Amino acid sequence: MAMRMTGMMSGMDTESIIQELVAARQKKVDVQRKAQTKLDWKQEAWKELNTKLKRLQTKYIANMRFTDAYVKKTTKVSNSNAVSVITGENAMNGVQTMTVDQLAKSGYLTGGEITGKDGQEVTALSKVSSINPDAVGGTFTVKNGDNSVDITINENTTISDVLNQIKSVGLNANFDAKQKRFYITASKSGEKDDFSITASNGAGIKALNSLGLLTQDDEASVKEYELYKAYLVDDPEATKTINARIDKEVAAKEAADLERYKSLKASQEAAKDAVDAIKTKYPALDSDEKIDAAITKYDKDLADKEAEIKAAREAGASEDDIKKLEDDAVAIRAQKAEAQTLKDYNANEKQLKEIQNHVKIEEVDGVYKVTDNSVLKGEVKAVHKAKAAAAQDAMDALASGTAKKVSGQDAQITLNGAVYTNNNNTFEINGLTITALTECQEEITVTTQQDTDGIYDMVKNFLKEYNEIVNEMDKLYNADRAKGYEPLTDDEKDAMTEKEIEKWETKVKESLLRRDDNLSTVNSALQSVMASGFNVNGKTMYLYDFGIETLGYFESADNEKHAYHIAGDPDDEYTSSSADKLKSMISNDPDTVVSFFSQLSRGLYEKMTDLSKSVEGYRSFGNFYDDKKMKSDYDSYTKKIAEMETKLNEYEDKWYKKFSKMETALAKMQSNMSAVTGLLGG
Repeated sequence: MAMRMTGMMSGMDTESIIQELVAARQKKVDVQRKAQTKLDWKQEAWKELNTKLKRLQTKYIANMRFTDAYVKKTTKVSNSNAVSVITGENAMNGVQTMTVDQLAKSGYLTGGEITGKDGQEVTALSKVSSINPDAVGGTFTVKNGDNSVDITINENTTISDVLNQIKSVGLNANFDAKQKRFYITASKSGEKDDFSITASNGAGIKALNSLGLLTQDDEASVKEYELYKAYLVDDPEATKTINARIDKEVAAKEAADLERYKSLKASQEAAKDAVDAIKTKYPALDSDEKIDAAITKYDKDLADKEAEIKAAREAGASEDDIKKLEDDAVAIRAQKAEAQTLKDYNANEKQLKEIQNHVKIEEVDGVYKVTDNSVLKGEVKAVHKAKAAAAQDAMDALASGTAKKVSGQDAQITLNGAVYTNNNNTFEINGLTITALTECQEEITVTTQQDTDGIYDMVKNFLKEYNEIVNEMDKLYNADRAKGYEPLTDDEKDAMTEKEIEKWETKVKESLLRRDDNLSTVNSALQSVMASGFNVNGKTMYLYDFGIETLGYFESADNEKHAYHIAGDPDDEYTSSSADKLKSMISNDPDTVVSFFSQLSRGLYEKMTDLSKSVEGYRSFGNFYDDKKMKSDYDSYTKKIAEMETKLNEYEDKWYKKFSKMETALAKMQSNMSAVTGLLGG
């Protein structure tokens, strides 16, 4: 803002004079600004009320329209420490008895302490061969549900390698170097998801023993050994089970080999033309040994050439000379790449032959298929035969095992004499979700019945929220007039205390929706539906038929005359001593209660949906007030105030310019008078 020097010559308080001249127009701007502020507050008041109305509609009314919302049942148990029950919609009313026979457990193995040979320290990187040389060549199988892995110990296999392969089948496993033990647990509880660790040969038994993984209390592993012992003597059931395993393994390996074969074949076919050209170009590279020798030579030539390029640059050779050297390097790299292509091609050929040694794959009608898997099947059978041969020795060795195993176990309950098992402690039976918490052989009573409290509480909570909203709407509509109270300007606030400002603005805000047409429409519509009757089994019923009524005119408090009270509600000071008709009807005639309140809720929902529908230029969908119109009016105020302030500033500047000219004229006249006085010798 420019600094203005006024009244210096005239001695007049021109600042005050101008402000007085401007004040009248400033008052008109303030009137518009106050009106805009008032509109803003009114929008906020409606937004808050709108939120409450929508919450009532979505939280209660929308659900209570449907009879399913009233299908509430509850189940009580005589021993809540032993079992918990969640009641579903389809649960049958009645009294049942049960026992919790056993809880589900997850398989858990605590490995025995691993002792290093000759007192050597054992870590995750320790080689199994250094712990026990006789374990080399040993194979054992870790089986977890439908997943299994065969672990073979070679000279370089470490404890960490074993750990990672155990984890590969989905088990949770860890090796504690401080305790020198494995810790393994199943990922799921139950007998089916228990795991087993079984030796496949004699060296495998020694490997397990050395790793602290052998134990006689591993029921799952014992079952595996017993199965293979029976298979060894051609037991029909055991043979059927093992043959099924063999077929599954063969199918999986066959599919993997087929996919690998197709991938290798595709690579071969894609590279064939390039390989034929390279073979023609380098006929001497007719063996892997010669190709490896050529690659080694190219690596050396390339290193020498790069050193030559570096030396040339340091010596300041010309760009042409350096370019020739770089071209030589490019040529060497190309020769090496060609040799590497031959090497990769030959490697693919070897892999294709290796696959064909296990399964015969032929192209039939343009599609690669396995035509003979007898060799592969024989190999898999041999592995299982070896496991069977090692089973008896393994059984004999279990007693010397140092690991401790908690076997996986299914949960079991007996309900009304019927036995149920599950891999975890939760059972879903006939609409009830039963969770076993602790074993209990004493009979537990399970009682399922209609949840009268649930329906009652739903109706009560709905009425409580409805009453709060209708009371608020009555209070807002019937608010006292705030004549003479308008939003304060900044100058007006400066002359008041914070407490005075708060009291003043509260007075204005409380009266914003007084006699508001939208408010009256919404309030009257809700009251009308609540007072309506609905046909139930040929009879028109009202809320008062269920013991729900408003209080008398003189008994109810101000602005609470349309609130509903439930007779016998212990939380209602007005009706707590009356007979509880609603709860009685829920217990004795729930269908009537459900029919009436679902119809009442549908009526309210439809009415509220109609009241909050979109009206072009006035209302957005989901709002009970004219939000669009209010926003448009607010924006109009903003535009109008901006225009008025511009004109006000122009008006103020005009007067400053006039007084400035007057001061300039007075200054000039004063100067002339001083000159005349000087000439007259004054």
